[in-house]
Amino acid sequence: MLLLVYYVIAITVLVLHFTGWLRYHNLEWLVLVLAVTVFPAVLYL
Repeated sequence: MLLLVYYVIAITVLVLHFTGWLRYHNLEWLVLVLAVTVFPAVLYL
């Protein structure tokens, strides 16, 4: 269930990033937070 919530948040952040909404509202750092949360999973695999 938590993985599904994580995927929904990740997809939403990416869509908002590519549409420019995050840059307009100065929330570009959310993409970096998303990348940092993915990094430990990449190391684990």
